[in-house]
Amino acid sequence: MLSEWLFSIYSGIASGLAVFLVAAGLSWVFGILKILNMAHGNFFMVGTYVAYSVVGQRPESLAAFMGASLLAAAVVGLLGFITDKVMLRRLRGADYHYVLMGTFALAMLVEGVVKLIWGVDLTTVNPPPVLDAPVDIGGVMVPRFTLFAIGAGLAVFAALDLALNRTWAGKLMQAVAADPWMAGMMGINVPMLLAVSVTASFALAGLAGGLLLPFQSLSPDIGNSYLLLAFFAVIIGGLGNIRGAFLASVLLGVVQQVSTIAVPNFPGLTVYVALAVFLIWWPNGIFPPAGLK
Repeated sequence: MLSEWLFSIYSGIASGLAVFLVAAGLSWVFGILKILNMAHGNFFMVGTYVAYSVVGQRPESLAAFMGASLLAAAVVGLLGFITDKVMLRRLRGADYHYVLMGTFALAMLVEGVVKLIWGVDLTTVNPPPVLDAPVDIGGVMVPRFTLFAIGAGLAVFAALDLALNRTWAGKLMQAVAADPWMAGMMGINVPMLLAVSVTASFALAGLAGGLLLPFQSLSPDIGNSYLLLAFFAVIIGGLGNIRGAFLASVLLGVVQQVSTIAVPNFPGLTVYVALAVFLIWWPNGIFPPAGLK
């Protein structure tokens, strides 16, 4: 019984960090542009298919798998740059209704293109051979890919937190997020930083798609399940706060997995209950945006 609980906790942390990999880009673009991108999950899906096109169903090595993930990040980042030039920059400052409708239409377009190129069949992708065996941790056999997902989530969080809070470029982005007009008056190239931020958020979605390729069956619906939980994490953590999104993702992942043992008859309901509880006690999130308490 104890081993089941430990396994569910390990799986919950891995699931939560997998959600964070998707939520990171979503939180980033909202923090800078104040746009909730409804198409974010679909570009995550594009990343999974790009990586799949490179390594197939059985990646030969960890290096090939990581290379495919980085390529997916580059491709989706480029698509994000084009999307910003064509569409998102026109939505900056627009009413949020137009933003939601525009990004939802973009999501439908991307899903249709993916179905035309790759089809609609379910595909299972195995982890690289080095990650395809279990490891004994405290008497619990944990798949190595689960540990890899945990490590990848922690690495991405550490890199983002360092970039946003400890680097000159991160400080500039925070200044643009806080007051773009004043930032422009101080000589900061605001349009360039906004374009870089959008490209980075899309690249994060593509990277997540590549890294999580073996995590579940590949299909045109793969982005929707992650997008919903990523939205939950962004809301619970505090809109635009990377640290909040990280903490909320882990909490949601653990709650979701532990509930399969605690309340096996209602495994999916607990996530919504957790969201409701958080919104009641912390309506503005764990780390609320500036000016909100």
